[in-house]
Amino acid sequence: MIHTLENDQLRVKIADHGAELSEIYDKTNDRQVLWNADPAYWKRHAPVLFPNVGRYYEDHCLINGNSYTSGQHGFARDMEFTCTDKTDTSVTHLLESTAETQKIWPYAFQLSITHTLNGRDLTVSWKVVNKDQETMYFTIGAHPAFNVPVLPDTIQSQYHLTFNGEKELTYCLLDPEYGTAIPDKTYTLPLENNSCTIDEHMFDHDALVFDNGQITKAGIALPDGTPYVEISCEGFPNFGIWSAVGAPFVCLEPWMGRCDNIEYNGELSDKPGINILDPAKTFEKSYVISVK
Repeated sequence: MIHTLENDQLRVKIADHGAELSEIYDKTNDRQVLWNADPAYWKRHAPVLFPNVGRYYEDHCLINGNSYTSGQHGFARDMEFTCTDKTDTSVTHLLESTAETQKIWPYAFQLSITHTLNGRDLTVSWKVVNKDQETMYFTIGAHPAFNVPVLPDTIQSQYHLTFNGEKELTYCLLDPEYGTAIPDKTYTLPLENNSCTIDEHMFDHDALVFDNGQITKAGIALPDGTPYVEISCEGFPNFGIWSAVGAPFVCLEPWMGRCDNIEYNGELSDKPGINILDPAKTFEKSYVISVK
């Protein structure tokens, strides 16, 4: 089922499947902001990444000495959530652990995702509750894809990425075989007036991975430099920027933790950047998509 939130400026749709944001339509400018999930390039709009962002090294993690196999980005994006609350301005979805999820990740949990529309801002809020008797270890992230180009008769390389106050950013890349990060080899993304053009070869080597809380706001600007969408993500330690090669979208991805480093084979509890949640405790975090 699809749930719609609407005001005089935006129309937003959220699916029960994956609690996935599936449309942001800008009424004011008559354009679709969110990618349409065309499977020719990428079949998703804005999946939640849980309980792991990216890939574990060799696609498995170690928990209390036991090995658990998990694919890229975890299982939540492919599961049916239950809509537990809907108002004129918000929709809340709930996912609870099952015997099947515990074969992949052994914890009892609840994951709630709330989308709240206020004017031209859409707030996405996560709440993870540890229902287990053990301390829980996880990462969680967002993966919204935005149409680029968004104007007729323009091409992607005319558009810009925008950031909040930085002169340059440092990123690492993913190992092409394992899809895990190579943190010891970093690259610089130079910025001019807090922005850079979207180079046609920018994503030739998969995602750009930014660590150390460098990005608190990121956006995409039209060829004239005017931003048309921004993500605000204060307090997120990691951020990814990605597109499929040649695809007409760009993903802006705030993450609480990320993929493994290459050759990491220690306990999940010792993984750098892991979120730690004690029994009966709750983790909460949110980010904001602003349509300009």
